[in-house]
Amino acid sequence: MWTLVPIVVGAALYGFLNGYKDAVGITATVVSSRAMRPREALFLIGVAEFCGPFLFGTAVASKLGRGLVLETSVTPVVLIAALGSAIVWNLCMTWLGLPASSTHALVGALLGAAYASSGIGALFFSGVLKLVIVLLLSPLVAFLVSYVLLKLVLFLSRNATPRVNLLFKTMQIILAFALGLSHGSNDAQKSIGIIVMGLIATGYSTTFEVPLSAVFIASGALALGAILGGERVMRTVGWEIFRIRPMHGFAAQLASNIVVLGATVAGYPLSTTQVVCGTVMGVGSSDRLSRVRWNTVGRIALAWLVTLPAAALLAGLLWRLLSLVIVI
Repeated sequence: MWTLVPIVVGAALYGFLNGYKDAVGITATVVSSRAMRPREALFLIGVAEFCGPFLFGTAVASKLGRGLVLETSVTPVVLIAALGSAIVWNLCMTWLGLPASSTHALVGALLGAAYASSGIGALFFSGVLKLVIVLLLSPLVAFLVSYVLLKLVLFLSRNATPRVNLLFKTMQIILAFALGLSHGSNDAQKSIGIIVMGLIATGYSTTFEVPLSAVFIASGALALGAILGGERVMRTVGWEIFRIRPMHGFAAQLASNIVVLGATVAGYPLSTTQVVCGTVMGVGSSDRLSRVRWNTVGRIALAWLVTLPAAALLAGLLWRLLSLVIVI
């Protein structure tokens, strides 16, 4: 039990930080376009994220728990080291105000800890390769989808009066709630997957079956983090990449929903933060390339690229330290 408790607590804390950081990115477009106030938007997203994990199954949790590393290499110490690395990295990125990927951090940390524990044979290279491709391509796909959508929106509203902005703002609120459902389902399943892996590693379960209590813990932690979310990442996504107006926010929200929901149904964990940033860059480039603040984009891209290997290295070091003092 003493090894299971820190795993469950760590998974909940990871989920809380995930919600705290990612929710402000999700709400950035709806707030910067003045469709909602920050706290109203965060509360709405928190409610949606709590409901999301109960609606879309557990395919993402299964992919994370069984498709990346050999089951026998997943010990309690490996999970504790992976969670510790992901949590520390998320705290650093939140303090810096950078929308780095919580998913990259957790995946990198899990791979790094498993490698440190059992060597290269612990990794399923086909599963890792597929996931890395999804993580790398998702912001590019989001960019392209939002680019095309804004062109379509501009064409369809070419003769509209300024009152059309009221429609865009209303639609943004609906789409923000839908994105919260999609994000809650995709991201809560990462904490769920870790909890189930912990149950197997500590002998409380022999198969990858998701108990309802794990869903409640993960969704509750994610939702609480979203409701209490800070606003530094919101400023980076909503104001420092591109000045968003209602039609841009609508196109970005719609594109984000398409990409995140598609990945969730397919069972692939992705970074909602990356997707939202990709859509904001897409609508900005579609409007006018010169209006995008590419220096900010560069800082965000650097954080994305560094996160996975940095989290893997940190998790490996944590496993080494923990293995010296914990015998299981």
